[in-house]
Amino acid sequence: MTISGEHGHVPVMAHRMLELVTPSLTRRSTDGAGAVFVDGTLGAGGHTELILQTFPAVHVVALDRDASAIEGARERLSRFADRLTIAHRRYDAVDEVLAEEGIDAVDAALYDLGVSSMQLDRPDRGFAYAVDAPLDMRMDTTDGPTAADVLNTYEHGDLARVLSTYGEERFAGKIASAVLRERAVEPFTTSGRLVELLYRVIPAATRRTGGHPAKRTFQALRIEVNRELESLESAVPRALDALGVGGRLVVMSYQSLEDRIVKREFAQRTTSSTPPGLPFDLPGTAPLFTAVTRGAERADAEELERNPRSAPVRLRAVERIATP
Repeated sequence: MTISGEHGHVPVMAHRMLELVTPSLTRRSTDGAGAVFVDGTLGAGGHTELILQTFPAVHVVALDRDASAIEGARERLSRFADRLTIAHRRYDAVDEVLAEEGIDAVDAALYDLGVSSMQLDRPDRGFAYAVDAPLDMRMDTTDGPTAADVLNTYEHGDLARVLSTYGEERFAGKIASAVLRERAVEPFTTSGRLVELLYRVIPAATRRTGGHPAKRTFQALRIEVNRELESLESAVPRALDALGVGGRLVVMSYQSLEDRIVKREFAQRTTSSTPPGLPFDLPGTAPLFTAVTRGAERADAEELERNPRSAPVRLRAVERIATP
């Protein structure tokens, strides 16, 4: 099946995702009858569309915190309305959404993390550093502080911590000092002024070899504004707990901080808690999940050529094999 980008978004590693979830969605019937798939990050709806097209009886429960994304996806997926439930919620509310729908367990789930192509391509959202735009960066534009609020209100130590921890920015302290000096003259409102500051502060030698000087700072601000890592730390355990036996969770991460959280949680869930050295698992200590992928999978050459934005993705998947 060909996946087009006619809606401004080409879903990443979609065919691999489909391969991984097919055994879980077709356990009862080849058309997916009785199966429930959760798309925790609906976005433009590309992955969900593929699932609904491939399995004509699967029901999808999709979540997204971006109201504009939901509006576009709802239109794109209108022909599947009878098999699709969309919730304007953050993905760490998956247990609440499923409870509201009366669903006890799901057969497969996907979390495609990070900012979507659709958000990056809309200058007014402020995610991209290539154009001058309002410093917003909120995935849910109805809730919470903006990137401008972070720049204009955080103390030096807090701002430097955000840039260092979430952006892994070597010059976090220097950037924070420059931001405080600049905002004392005039508050930050647009991305262009921040990009100019970063060009001045980050040494030329680093700029020549380290990619765009704004990349790390913009990533850090986006993660802070949207509380992305906090949400992920809560979301992954809840998604795993929602799986029925034989159910699979696929997670696509786009930077090392995300992947570290996913890797740690998956490792804990797939490892026996029996003390080392014993020849068998003690009662209640056997793992309830098993790894489906060996480590983190990456996009292949064909995928990279078709969709360059798949370059940083790391895909991991696990399957529930037992209940407590």
